[in-house]
Amino acid sequence: MESIATPRITCAYLNSYVGKNVIIVGKVIQLRGEEAILDADGNITAHLNREAHLLAGNAAQIIGKVNPDLSVKVLTSMDLGTDVDYGLANTVVEISHQHRQLFAYD
Repeated sequence: MESIATPRITCAYLNSYVGKNVIIVGKVIQLRGEEAILDADGNITAHLNREAHLLAGNAAQIIGKVNPDLSVKVLTSMDLGTDVDYGLANTVVEISHQHRQLFAYD
């Protein structure tokens, strides 16, 4: 069975992952019906599924597919609360992209 890479990204990497699944950690800035705006080193529009229970002001981790318009269709999401170090989350993204050979990226 072939493994599928799900890289951690921020807003800056969206262009490189259109049509692919990604993991994003960011702060929920706004909720509008079935959409959320996440700040992940830049604003990202996330199209939520019915199981999403996010709160504005909290951190969230989403796993989803990047659309051609650079929004993300959420497959799964998790509310992470308010005690999240966004600098650390962004550093993990940068390190994983600098040392791709250590991660299962295609």
